[in-house]
Amino acid sequence: MGLLDRFRGGRGASRSVARESASEVSALADWARTRRGVEAFVEPKTTVTDVTAVLVAADGEWTRRIVGEKGARRLAGALKIPVYDVNRTGYPQRMRDFDARRRIEQRRAREAELGE
Repeated sequence: MGLLDRFRGGRGASRSVARESASEVSALADWARTRRGVEAFVEPKTTVTDVTAVLVAADGEWTRRIVGEKGARRLAGALKIPVYDVNRTGYPQRMRDFDARRRIEQRRAREAELGE
């Protein structure tokens, strides 16, 4: 398969997309198995990306992957974790808190580098 065949709809393009989706779902499953209290939040399709799943752990750590609508629901069912529609529930506060802590830690690390 050529480099641009995937975008042209060339031979093997659908297999390539299916393989990528399967690897994304696999990566999410591995991530969820190594964390506690994981919940899935399904983000809608946009003009730029397909349906994505955001997994959020109990401590607020999160990861996002493109999985498609069926992939997100299947993943949540297989892992036996709750799944929410982000348009209805929004993102959990612990996710925003985790990001804020991470920004503070990064800023302090930069300041420590400059101060030394």
